[in-house]
Amino acid sequence: MKAAYFDCFSGISGDMVLGALVDAGVELGRLEAELRRLPFSGWKLSAEKVRRGAISATKVNVEAAEQHHHRSLTTILKMIDGAGLAPRIAERARKIFERLGAAEAKVHDVPIDQVHFHEVGAVDAIIDITGAAVGFELLGIEVFSTSPLNLGGGRVETAHGTLPVPAPATAELVRGLACYSSGIERELVTPTGAAIVSTLATASGAMPPMTVEALGWGAGTADLAEQPNVLRLFVGERAAEAERWNQMVAVIEANVDDMNPQLYGYFAERAFEAGALDVFSTPAQMKKNRPGLLLTVLAPPESAERLAALLLQETTTLGVRISEARRRCLERDWATVETAYGPVRIKLGREAGRVVNAAPEYEDCRRIAAERGVPLKQVFAEALWAFRSRKGTES
Repeated sequence: MKAAYFDCFSGISGDMVLGALVDAGVELGRLEAELRRLPFSGWKLSAEKVRRGAISATKVNVEAAEQHHHRSLTTILKMIDGAGLAPRIAERARKIFERLGAAEAKVHDVPIDQVHFHEVGAVDAIIDITGAAVGFELLGIEVFSTSPLNLGGGRVETAHGTLPVPAPATAELVRGLACYSSGIERELVTPTGAAIVSTLATASGAMPPMTVEALGWGAGTADLAEQPNVLRLFVGERAAEAERWNQMVAVIEANVDDMNPQLYGYFAERAFEAGALDVFSTPAQMKKNRPGLLLTVLAPPESAERLAALLLQETTTLGVRISEARRRCLERDWATVETAYGPVRIKLGREAGRVVNAAPEYEDCRRIAAERGVPLKQVFAEALWAFRSRKGTES
């Protein structure tokens, strides 16, 4: 199974992904030929070797004459659907833009069909995202994983004004991925880069076992003083069995029998804010026949120490246990269905491309139920019916 691993020690952006793909062996001419299917002209694609610190990397440049940067998600999806791209290319490009649209919709509190992109609606951003999908297909990539993301810091100028790094949409996109900041005062993970990696990567953490066949270095625009501003892309073969057990998680546990139950809810909220993947409690019989709780936190290994300290701080336990476990996860992505009440996002779980689980997004259904005055269970049922009625939902 052909796999790609994003090594994001200096972040990730759309042009860095394109540069890494070309550096790893994608022919620029074939990449451009596929992108010419998109329904706009007046742009030029070029690649050059540059140095970022001590590393030689490939910089892909998209030059566009267009001044209009504002396009709706619906417009962009229609462009992709009408371009005659290979099915998997079109599907991946659609998913990346849909995930980006969902993040923008949440940040601005608008329905997803009313989202208008600014910077990422420009020709160069559309080419970055679609080009990434083309490059992955040309290399035959089937599965993706990523290192923890170095987000950077400071402030960034956007169409919405000066914003903190990571920008709001980027922060929303990287939910569930391991992240950190090395202290560099610059935006290292862009919304486009975050959308690509968060849509495609099914595992976040250490590099999985793989036989490396190609290596690509993609250069960012800036030349950082602190470290090389590059994305490293590993491409190789992974065993199907190894891919199934594709994540390592830290299991942090403690037993308590003297804690006010009100403290548990607060601790769980704090734990999720600190990066926990899941928090739950299990009834336990303690010493001296006391009823108690087993508190369990699942977290990325790099967050274990922080969450263990939080557990000691916010609960009455005097000690915690930490172990590591392998976790088998379905590939996760999103689809949007139209219902009688409006659009609802569907969270999908896939294995080997086949849909195994599908669940309506709770927040969408809750909002619709409140706005329309209908039972929540009715909105759930309507969304599931709409999804199952679509052609091809079994694959």
